[in-house]
Amino acid sequence: MKPDGNDFTLERGAPADLWRRTLSQIPSTFGRLIYLSSLRSPNGTYEHFGFAQSHGMAVAQAAIQQSHEESFATWLSFDVEQQKADLDLYLADLISEREAVVDTWLRLTPYRNLVPASARESERRLFLAEFDALLELLRLQNRIERPDPER
Repeated sequence: MKPDGNDFTLERGAPADLWRRTLSQIPSTFGRLIYLSSLRSPNGTYEHFGFAQSHGMAVAQAAIQQSHEESFATWLSFDVEQQKADLDLYLADLISEREAVVDTWLRLTPYRNLVPASARESERRLFLAEFDALLELLRLQNRIERPDPER
């Protein structure tokens, strides 16, 4: 950390820059969870080449991780009606693909990867239970068959 405080400014500036340039363009909290979790590599670090070039690798990783944790906390703070509305907002852009997306979620459960690594086990269980309930509602609304467990 530099005595003139430039590191503090950069650290505060990176999350704001990430929000301003990218996250604010994603209208749903669920969409932000998908985007941010997609930046997490298999080793658990967050990688975004352009963002790391402008802010440095460590600051970029910390800003992305912080944003992921905040988006996750926001989602968990929603009641079920707010979660459903946010999920519908995310799916609104996928009108022609909506059924395929729901079917894929049912079969492959990729939403399990949306949970930040830092989440407590109780938060992880809450997210999965609530999302499973929302997914069942979407399955019924879209008249999608339950996936065959043998496939």
